[in-house]
Amino acid sequence: TMPYHIEGGDVLNLSNKVLAVGISQRTEAAAIDELSKNLFKEPTCEIETVLAFKIPESRAFMHLDTVFTQIDYDKFTYHPGIMNTLEVYEITEGDDPTTFEDLNVRKIALIPCAGGERISSEREQWNDGTNTLCIAPGVVVVYDRNNMTNNILREHGIKVLEMPSAELSRGRGGPRCMSMPLIREEI
Repeated sequence: TMPYHIEGGDVLNLSNKVLAVGISQRTEAAAIDELSKNLFKEPTCEIETVLAFKIPESRAFMHLDTVFTQIDYDKFTYHPGIMNTLEVYEITEGDDPTTFEDLNVRKIALIPCAGGERISSEREQWNDGTNTLCIAPGVVVVYDRNNMTNNILREHGIKVLEMPSAELSRGRGGPRCMSMPLIREEI
């Protein structure tokens, strides 16, 4: 067995060539290194880049998908509470991890939970405001209790399908947590 671990909520398929993995309370950097090595040596694997997102180690930020999810080709929702300490590393075959600052990345929109207003974003983040399940480009399943975030997503052209959360969000399980998307069509 491995002395380190990785959990599904930290693994996000951004495209057929890019995988994002959170270094979090539940996933260690060494596990991401091992995952990357295994992906790069698998001849049928299309992943060329693994982006390792170092987020604060906290129950409120348990996995990457609790603070950052892709909701369209070029749109992501995120919790503003991670931005002051967020570090992103690029891992490619044969390279040591490097900081994300040097990458050429297409223009993306980052949509903050509750519009970035501190108190509301913390409340809606606790209710999984950034834990969205993208079922098609620009179409997400979210909890109905996150009114501010859901309205902001609509303002950005996202089709928002709301569902009641009741006990699910109290147990730290958002819509994406209730699934584990393993395959993403090429975008």
